[in-house]
Amino acid sequence: MPPDAHLRSFNRPDVPAPDAVNDVYLIGICGTGMGSLAQLFDEAGYDVRGSDEAAYPPMSTQLKNRGIEVLEGYDAAHLDPAPDLTVVGNACTPTHPEAAYAREHGLVQQSFPEALGHTFLTENRRSIVVTGTHGKTTTTSLLTHTLRAAEADPGYLIGGVLQSTGQSAHLGTDQPFVIEGDEYNSAYFDDRPKFMHYRPDKAIVTSLEFDHADVFADEDTYREAFEAFVGTLGARDGLLVLCGDDPAVARLGAHTDGRVRTYGLDPSNDVTVADHEAGPEGQRFTITMGGLERGSYTLPLHGRHNLQNALAVALIAFSEGCNSAQVARGFETFEGVARRQEVRGVVNDITVIDDFAHHPTAVQTTLRGLRTAYPERRLIVAFEPRSNTSRRARFATAYAEAFDAADQVVLSTPPFRHNDRADDRLDVHAVAATIRERGVHATVADDPDDTLRRVQQLAQPGDVVVTMSNGAFGELSTRLLDTLAASS
Repeated sequence: MPPDAHLRSFNRPDVPAPDAVNDVYLIGICGTGMGSLAQLFDEAGYDVRGSDEAAYPPMSTQLKNRGIEVLEGYDAAHLDPAPDLTVVGNACTPTHPEAAYAREHGLVQQSFPEALGHTFLTENRRSIVVTGTHGKTTTTSLLTHTLRAAEADPGYLIGGVLQSTGQSAHLGTDQPFVIEGDEYNSAYFDDRPKFMHYRPDKAIVTSLEFDHADVFADEDTYREAFEAFVGTLGARDGLLVLCGDDPAVARLGAHTDGRVRTYGLDPSNDVTVADHEAGPEGQRFTITMGGLERGSYTLPLHGRHNLQNALAVALIAFSEGCNSAQVARGFETFEGVARRQEVRGVVNDITVIDDFAHHPTAVQTTLRGLRTAYPERRLIVAFEPRSNTSRRARFATAYAEAFDAADQVVLSTPPFRHNDRADDRLDVHAVAATIRERGVHATVADDPDDTLRRVQQLAQPGDVVVTMSNGAFGELSTRLLDTLAASS
């Protein structure tokens, strides 16, 4: 039991009905989910503001563009006078100055997923939840864009910025509401996974592999979270869409009373592909359902994983009444998501791509896809193991194998955090040594600034540079483009 356990359980005041709330304050407003929720509250007409200690694009830009006030740093005085609702981000500990003030003064407070469910996922709004260890942001974005391409106006909340709209969230005027469902805990006072608050009518599970080692004790408890989630569909006669290529995902079908449909590249799935071709511009393929063709499609995304994601989207889109021509238009016009294989610019014939991948499987899958897209070009990867999972020693072997598709790798030394243990910290020097043993040149940088210097020295015309982190990474991709431009 943690030493602060006595601070994690307390009586919270009842939350008023949504129409009885006027002003909302979000602690940690620049987080991906929190910033998106702030935009929904703003769009719905609430007075919104919040605080954070580190604001960086794309979320800081979105909040600024909407005129939402962001207070730099945390101070209990920000909550006096008390807002009608305080939303406590899951990065807050019980001793966080604002979270502690909210608890000690009996403020009305909710976690991010509680607030989303309470205010926006009302009984007359159907929800589609996309979850899984990997691929949920891209899949949620592609589904949202495809529905919009069919001239619908769905609500959505995504853990990334949809390039076609420049937004990560929107109320929408039509059914349904599409949500990226995260399995991480909700708040320090609510250890339930976020997706348990979303009451899905339909759901997609893209993948299932142990993650978030700081929250889940082991593989079993992680898997059980997803089993509990899919079990919530039965009461609403839901549709559960599972990646049948992943045995762990396929087994989730036994834990729901809802209808189950599978997708994947194996022909045994309910939805699969034929006539698949991959090239520098993306992928072309035919979708088959029950052995019958449902049209031909072009997808401007690379990699086997994105082909699987597209099949999941097609299955849901068809269930929502879209025809094959509308789905094809959605796929073909998809502009991607910020920080998901996002081409940030080209300077001196050096292409700079920014990506959010941080779990070793996601890193490996992303780099394999980029290798397909750029088969003749040198691939330089700058990686920051920043997340609570990636900084742990247990993933050292997986990371050593994740960079096989690269030519040069620069590993940035992760900062030591309050929840790190010295005996369980990733040894980046050992990982780099193993990467070199596998035939890929690898070095270790002290920090993002040192990473920038090393990458600049390595990059040559014709190269593709990929920056990978789930954080700001010192704005590495932007600074690299500026540096390359200045030296040209």
